[in-house]
Amino acid sequence: MTKKTPPKKKSGNPKRSDTDVSAPDAPAKDEKLQKVLARAGLGSRREMEAWINEGRVTLDGRTAIVGDRVSDLSEIEVDGRVLSRASAESVRCLLYHKPTAEVCTRKDPEGRRTVFDRLPKVKGGRWISIGRLDYNTSGLLLFTTDGELANALMHPSAVIEREYLVRVMGEWDTETLKRLIAGVELDDGFARFTDIQDGGGDGINHWFYVVLMEGRNREVRRLWESQGLTVSRLKRVRYGEVFIPS
Repeated sequence: MTKKTPPKKKSGNPKRSDTDVSAPDAPAKDEKLQKVLARAGLGSRREMEAWINEGRVTLDGRTAIVGDRVSDLSEIEVDGRVLSRASAESVRCLLYHKPTAEVCTRKDPEGRRTVFDRLPKVKGGRWISIGRLDYNTSGLLLFTTDGELANALMHPSAVIEREYLVRVMGEWDTETLKRLIAGVELDDGFARFTDIQDGGGDGINHWFYVVLMEGRNREVRRLWESQGLTVSRLKRVRYGEVFIPS
C-alpha cells in the first residue's frame, strides 16, 4: 500500500496578484470651513462666517458658502491669497505683560499705542487677544493664533477665574466686602466678586486681591464704584491657571 504524502504548508505571506485591490486610504479630515479659518488665526468663527458671506473666501476655485466642509486636500484662498494649512494647524500662545496707556484694539482712531504694536509677527496668521484690559489697566494678557481656542477661553461656559490686584480709595468696612461678594446690580446686569483678599495698605488707599468669573467691560472698577469707592490702580495677575511672572 502506497503511503500518501501530505501537502506542504505554504510559508510566509501570500503573493498579491495583479487583480488584488488595496484597502482604501483613511478619509481625509473633514471640518467646517469657518472653523479651519478661525484656527488659522484670521479671526473668530463668527467673523469668518461674515468673510465667507462677503465672498472673500474661495474653496477649490469657487466662491465658498457658510457650511462648506473642507479636507486636508482642499485649497482655500482668502482675499486671493492661498491659506497655508500648516499655519492653520500650528497653534501659538503668548503671555504679555500689558502696561497702562495701551489699548487692546488693532488700530486706534486717536493714534494711541496698541498692545499689538509690540507683538512678534506671525507668518500666515495673526494674534488674537483672549479678553481685553482697558486703557488704564495693566497686567496679564494672553494671546493665541487659534481663534477657536480664544473663543473657548473667553466663553462664560468655560468658568475661568480672573484675578486682579486693585487699589481702592475711600471708606469701606466688612459689610462693603460682603455686599461685593453677595453681588450687586450694575447697568448691564448682576455682578459679583467670588473672592476678596486683603492686600494691605494705610490711610485712604487700600489694596485687595479680587476674583471674577467673567470679563465684562470695566467690571472690577464698576463694582467698587457701586460702593462709593474709586479704583486708583488695577492690575490683572492671573487668568485661570496662568499667573503673571513676578
